Amino acid sequence: MVDRSRLRVCESRTRVFIVSDISNEPDDAESLVRYLLYANEFDTRGLVACTSNWMKRVVHPEDMQKIVRAYAKVVDSLNQNVHPDNQYPSAESIMDLITTGPALYGKEALEKGIPLSEGANLLIQRLDESEEPLWILCWGGTNVLAQALQHVQTERSESEGVKFRSKMRVYAISDQDDTGMWIRYRFPDIFYIASAHGWNQYGLAAWAGISGDRYYGFDKGGPDFTKCSKEWIKQHVQIGPLGGAYPDYMFIPEGDTPTFLYLIQNGLGSSEHPGWGSWGGRYLPTDVGQAGKHYTDAVDRVVGKNGEVFTSNHATIWRWRDAFQNDFAARIQWTLGKDARTCNHAPVAIVNDSQGGPEPLLIEAEAGSTVQLDASASYDPDGDELSFSWLQYKDVTATQWWVDAEVESCRIEDVDEKASGKVVSVHLPPASKCAVDMFTGKAKERGQVLHFILQLKDHGTPPLVTYKRVVIQTTNKELKGGRENAVDSIAEVQHAFDG
Repeated sequence: MVDRSRLRVCESRTRVFIVSDISNEPDDAESLVRYLLYANEFDTRGLVACTSNWMKRVVHPEDMQKIVRAYAKVVDSLNQNVHPDNQYPSAESIMDLITTGPALYGKEALEKGIPLSEGANLLIQRLDESEEPLWILCWGGTNVLAQALQHVQTERSESEGVKFRSKMRVYAISDQDDTGMWIRYRFPDIFYIASAHGWNQYGLAAWAGISGDRYYGFDKGGPDFTKCSKEWIKQHVQIGPLGGAYPDYMFIPEGDTPTFLYLIQNGLGSSEHPGWGSWGGRYLPTDVGQAGKHYTDAVDRVVGKNGEVFTSNHATIWRWRDAFQNDFAARIQWTLGKDARTCNHAPVAIVNDSQGGPEPLLIEAEAGSTVQLDASASYDPDGDELSFSWLQYKDVTATQWWVDAEVESCRIEDVDEKASGKVVSVHLPPASKCAVDMFTGKAKERGQVLHFILQLKDHGTPPLVTYKRVVIQTTNKELKGGRENAVDSIAEVQHAFDG
């Protein structure tokens, strides 16, 4: 019997509300299958069938219900493979969450005389019932959200509307009807993640990095498509009662899945910090002054399968593909009714005095000093051997494209050469490299924030990864490293760097 108390645990579950144009094409059904495998880590508050540009005047909640019926057959098996505090919800409770948005295209649902849909009414209830943020994951059009916003704006005071919107966290898979821009223009205070690109040019969006490299033709030679192929999916996903509800893909598999990969509490991402990066991508404010809270695509620099460096928004997702596909395959195995001892479970990452949960380890350290990071208390609940590797996530620290000039590479050394990565020393840059204003040349008391990621990988089948993010705020108490001369342009900064 697996000691479930030693399995990875999420102490708080993120509140989630999904709006999906399911049956427009197979990818929404695929994403819902995967989402239910992680339902123990979320507090699901709604599943709403909606329209989109590709399915304008019908909705199909029955296709959500079909998948939930398949989930009902495996929920007991799933619960044998997770921590007692993170049990899966019953199929009945999820079935009760399914409803519909307006069977109308986009802003047609906002016209005078159109009643508030059941889905929009449920969304209002869910936002009103708690002070906690509600993540609204938009897999199709956004007129359910638009209806709710219009209704509240009409029926409530301005201050009540501000409070209502402050609890919204939107991650939309691009714009799929004409209400997305309407929402962002009228309500710029809504926390809203969405790729910005020409209409219907979905290959430009970060979310396409989950599996779209072959269909859209981006980053050739970088991502490994093997674990997105129909052959791999047939062997590792389309098995058992729930896997059997996963349809073959038409264009790309699971284009909507990055919305909740972004929220998975595996120690990599932090949902309130889109710029930190996660399995669901990395996003930055569109407006540096944050007049609006719209976040859109950032880029990462990633070494691809062919050994070359790729700089793209897609890479912020495909760089993690091997890990998130293995995790998917492992959870499918949980559904097959096997003895939990024959299944693999993610390791637990602990660094220094951190807990074993997903929260980052926050450290303040003086520029030029050495910080020791000890992950030796980490463990695998199945008793598998572990591999420890460290990544300096420089892209997160950088404020612009010119990463190598702006962010110094830190030397990371093993304390014990016989235990690679288990205990390491991180040598921070001197103040002149991390705590001086690029233009004025003045030394700063608080310098760059540096991000380091422990990638803790077990040797089970399939191998699984848990992360621990270490965030180091550099300090410069003696104001060292400043320079006498200020510069007036980025060209002068580059000249100084080249010189």
